Amino acid sequence: MRISTRLFAAASFAAMSLLAGAALADGDSLVFGTDATYPPFESLDAGGKFIGFDIDITNALCDQMKIKCTFVNQDFDGIIPALQAKKFDAIISSMSITPERQKIVDFTNKIYNTPPAIAVPKDSPLKDATDEALKGKTIGAQSSTTHANYATAHLKDAELKLYPSADEYKLDLSNGRIDAAIDDVVVLSEWVKSDAGSCCKMLGTLKIDPVVNGEGAGIAIRKGDTALKDKLNAAIAAIRADGTYKKIQDKYFDFDVYGD
Repeated sequence: MRISTRLFAAASFAAMSLLAGAALADGDSLVFGTDATYPPFESLDAGGKFIGFDIDITNALCDQMKIKCTFVNQDFDGIIPALQAKKFDAIISSMSITPERQKIVDFTNKIYNTPPAIAVPKDSPLKDATDEALKGKTIGAQSSTTHANYATAHLKDAELKLYPSADEYKLDLSNGRIDAAIDDVVVLSEWVKSDAGSCCKMLGTLKIDPVVNGEGAGIAIRKGDTALKDKLNAAIAAIRADGTYKKIQDKYFDFDVYGD
């Protein structure tokens, strides 16, 4: 799960967004912004098609609401300002629901909730994912994410190196330029099981900090867009109840990604 550091840059758009929120009718459409660099949640396939857990969930929600949905690729650091500028209607991008962000945007109920984790090279001497064990080590993280914030708050004795995308920290970890990486447990677990991540292994998961990590990942919408929020929440409840959510989840994961 991720969080932008440009929250307050978006605040200037908040007032105008209060007028948003017209009810959706059958056949209407929604545009979702996403940073498609975060498999297995959101990414692009070889043909440029949006794929991933979040994408499948969103398509299921739109089917439930009987509307059409499309996706726009947007870098994560600028995704909230782009929402406020009305470049799209909502954000589906593994975005953590945190108190800080709730001052700027509204959220649906959660889509999933998973903890952060640490990955290291397979030949790493590190044994534990603790501040003491990681002291003096260089940890990579995607900038503007809860995971970068978590490292700052809880891994204070390590050196944090920030990257514009997850792909870039993964490259440096695989080439031995950093000692470890922090990200969502699902993202790292899927990566180390792939050919691209064969260099590395999981060191361990980290305890969720509710202040830093939030309540889970949800769909962000502009402040005051109550009609859209209610419609999306009803659709989330419906696909949870009818088994659609589990069917999608089981396509990607062998555990309950929804969490507690």
